[in-house]
Amino acid sequence: MIPILNVLGDTEQNPSPGFAAFKLEGKTCRLEPLLEGDHLFFILKDLTSGKETYAAGRFLYTTMPKDGKLILDFNKAENPPCAFTPFATCPLPPKQNHLPVAVTAGDRKPAHGTASH
Repeated sequence: MIPILNVLGDTEQNPSPGFAAFKLEGKTCRLEPLLEGDHLFFILKDLTSGKETYAAGRFLYTTMPKDGKLILDFNKAENPPCAFTPFATCPLPPKQNHLPVAVTAGDRKPAHGTASH
C-alpha cells in the first residue's frame, strides 16, 4: 500500500504491486505503480515538471509485466485532467515517484486553459 495525495490535500492508501526499476541518463530510477484494472498506472514527476511539463506531474499507463519485465514508454506520458480544468481532482505523484532525471518525452505543459496547482 502506498499513500497517494490529491490536489485537494486528501490522502488515500492505494495498493501497489511492486516497482519498476530502470536506468535513464546513467541514473538508476524506480517507480511504484498502482493497479488500474488489467494495467499499471504510474503517477510521476521528473526534472521537467513545472518547466516543460505540467507542474503536478504526469500519468503513464502500461500493460502488466511479462516474465518480470514491462515497457515504460514515456512517449505515452500524459497530462492529468487537472492540467486542463480546476474542477478535476487528480492524484499527485508519491515522493518515491519523483525521478532524478528529465523525461523529455510525452505530453508537454498545456498551452491554454490550464488549472493552477
